[in-house]
Amino acid sequence: MMESQSDNGSPATLLFVDDEANVLSSLKRLFRPHGYRIFTAESGAQALEIMRHETVDLVVSDMRMPEMNGAQFLQKVNEGWPDTVRILLTGYAEIEATIDAINKGHIYRYISKPWEDNDIVLSIQHALRHKELEKANRGLEELTRKQNEELRDLNANLEQKVRARTEELRQTMGFLEVAHEKLKKGFITSIRIFANLIEMREGAMAGHSQRVAELSRAIAVQMGMSEAETQDVFLAALLHDVGKIGLPDYLLEKPYSDMNTLERVEFVKHPIKGQMALMALEQLQGAAKLIRSHHEHFDGQGYPDRLRGMEIPLGARIIALANEFDSVQDGTLTGKHLKPADAVLFIQEGSGGRYDPSVVEAFVREMKANEKTRASVQERVLHADQVKSGMVLSRDLLSNHGELLLSKEHVLDANLIGQIMGYSKIAPGLVIYVYDK
Repeated sequence: MMESQSDNGSPATLLFVDDEANVLSSLKRLFRPHGYRIFTAESGAQALEIMRHETVDLVVSDMRMPEMNGAQFLQKVNEGWPDTVRILLTGYAEIEATIDAINKGHIYRYISKPWEDNDIVLSIQHALRHKELEKANRGLEELTRKQNEELRDLNANLEQKVRARTEELRQTMGFLEVAHEKLKKGFITSIRIFANLIEMREGAMAGHSQRVAELSRAIAVQMGMSEAETQDVFLAALLHDVGKIGLPDYLLEKPYSDMNTLERVEFVKHPIKGQMALMALEQLQGAAKLIRSHHEHFDGQGYPDRLRGMEIPLGARIIALANEFDSVQDGTLTGKHLKPADAVLFIQEGSGGRYDPSVVEAFVREMKANEKTRASVQERVLHADQVKSGMVLSRDLLSNHGELLLSKEHVLDANLIGQIMGYSKIAPGLVIYVYDK
């Protein structure tokens, strides 16, 4: 276990100096398990050469050495590397030399030989901690000095400084807002990509999470949920199948209605596993709770917790409907592929049973709004060499295997068009649905 770090965050570096090889070996064995970088030298001259090429945080030197004793060596260390902590190993009979080392080498402390292992380990840990605190204290002193200078300057030119700082803050806030928006978009894009990776195992189900997420978000807006709540619903819908990652392929491909008892027992664990997979991500805590409950039914016959009615979070009730609307169309829920109009009837028939009636009403409103939108927007079907900058994707751009390349409503520019063109060369027949902005 690492006990301390150097100033740059790497393990602290120790240098042991003693003319007896067995002493150096003992010290290395004692300190190696603590994670330090360790160098050894059998003379003061050799140790100084090491220090010219390595950054050393702490030196432990024996007093009695030929040519250059410990006091003389530590004095040179103090002169050349004053920030390096210096500790002297000395015998009881060397008190005068020890005092000389304290005066000239400014050693942190001395340790009597023979040492007790625990004592020397604690001494070095304390010494390194003392060095860290001194560095932090110097940093605080420097910060205080700079702040005092700024304060004096501010007092001398208060009005001008206030105006300048106000403008600076205004610009900074503008930059932060732009940066925040970029981070937010980047985060959502990362979640979309992750959801797409999850679906790469599912073959015919490719694009399922994207469709469920878009419909869930639209229903949440229809029901007047806040922006933050709608965001949680969208993210949870994108990741609602994350708990299926550990399921075997044959179970992913099998409709729920065709599973036997043992297979269903294994399958129904995936909402809990999905919640657990996201528990370490603070930004997804709200979404994780919705993932756990997205297979609960309004009549209490769902899983995993048999919640009923308003016990089920509203976001989970929305995702449950959107998920099954898509699933009955691709046949993964009942084993039969329903047309969109029949899928809407399936959802309406489940109102009050599988689904919350208020969510069903919002869903029907959204379906009607979609029909009007599609009627008013002139959607065009193009190939890669026909798209132009400024066009907007009216549907998700999917690869020939169903993987998401770009989400709908993405505004195409020259860079994206170039990438689409490059992809179309290795995947001929790419179809792009757009409308003019």
